[in-house]
Amino acid sequence: MRVQGGRREGGLSFAIIAACIMTTAVVVSVDGPHMTLPAVFRPDSELEAAARPPAAESARPDTSRRPPTRKPWQATEGEQPQKTVVEAQTLALAAAKWRLGRSPLTAPSDATVPRSPVTTTAIPVIRRIPTQDRVVFLTVDDGAEKDPAFMDMVRDLNIPFTAFISDYVSRDNYSYFRELSRLGNGVENHTVNHPELTRLAADGQRSQICNQQNILEKEIGRRPSLFRPPYGAYNDATLSAAKACGSKAAVLWTVEAFPDRLEYSGDLKLHPGDIILTHFRGPEQWRGSMTDMLRRVVNEATAQGFAFGRLDAYLQRMHPTSPAA
Repeated sequence: MRVQGGRREGGLSFAIIAACIMTTAVVVSVDGPHMTLPAVFRPDSELEAAARPPAAESARPDTSRRPPTRKPWQATEGEQPQKTVVEAQTLALAAAKWRLGRSPLTAPSDATVPRSPVTTTAIPVIRRIPTQDRVVFLTVDDGAEKDPAFMDMVRDLNIPFTAFISDYVSRDNYSYFRELSRLGNGVENHTVNHPELTRLAADGQRSQICNQQNILEKEIGRRPSLFRPPYGAYNDATLSAAKACGSKAAVLWTVEAFPDRLEYSGDLKLHPGDIILTHFRGPEQWRGSMTDMLRRVVNEATAQGFAFGRLDAYLQRMHPTSPAA
């Protein structure tokens, strides 16, 4: 079409073509950044290529020997499963929320620990789990401070721990410990009134342990399988009483945690299988809160390359439940 003297030539032809386009259904498919035009607009070379028969099967590349494709977070045989991208991002956001130095590490999915022989005379006393896994175990005692922020923090960061609680400081709010149990944490026996058991006769020790077993079974809905003697003090009568009351092991510790420090029993560093003791306490007893304490413990463990394991899972591997006598 040419413009001449202010007039357009071919005006009628243009109008007819425009009308045809407007009244014709045209389908355009878009695939990412590429657009596929309908046949009427495609070059002859493309039409010829589309009309060719598909290539023979033998011409296709052989992919049968290629290794299977896997995403970066999928583990192959023998590898430790990794977090998915979404899980890693969620954990990183939680770490930032609680002002951690970095995201906590993830414990192995399978506990690696040798089995111990089943004894018939007394329950075993556990100070450290005999494992080469880079895991430590968090335990929290007594039950006086029931900090909802601590519950939120362990939930957000997915930190497993075991609570050893005494009735005299826990009875005012057992719902707090029921919720901790519902989140998957162990709630275990630390006696009724937290006495130094070695100062009691055998009957007094049994009363302290068995009565707390009954209380926790009623309040939490599960009978405890683990026992921690107050102050770490025990004798043969203690272990016999604990076994008679249904405990499978007495759990002590190798490290103690506070909001401002960790107290080590040896060379000032964590070791595989260390059991960390801390308490349900607040600013009135500590120079800090329970979330300050947990931040200290998680940062220290992560910096040394340790994740937090589930104590009950490792103990179950060590001491499989034996048939009742």
